[in-house]
Amino acid sequence: MIVAPVLEAAYLQVREGEVVAFEQAFAEASPLIATTAGYAGHTLQRCLEVPGRYLLLVQWQTLEAHTVGFRQSAQYQQWRALLHHFYDPFPVVEHFTTVLNHACKDHTA
Repeated sequence: MIVAPVLEAAYLQVREGEVVAFEQAFAEASPLIATTAGYAGHTLQRCLEVPGRYLLLVQWQTLEAHTVGFRQSAQYQQWRALLHHFYDPFPVVEHFTTVLNHACKDHTA
């Protein structure tokens, strides 16, 4: 994973029975965010314990790349139309910066 200065994190709770449609819509929406200046990559993780819960992590070069560059763009309007109707409740989005980054070098232990 690319490590950029800003990590956006959002827990997404998808309405029951809509996870397949959500995953398809997310795949369609992904290129929209990727065209934003300051975007450095994203990953969508499905929760193993809670049905319909996902964790979205987006790497940004700056906070403003997300809050201004993407959120005020035409691409965000398309993203919103494709995805926001799946969420209940609406997700909380927060931004983080790395304090410590340590990778495991030995996977045999």
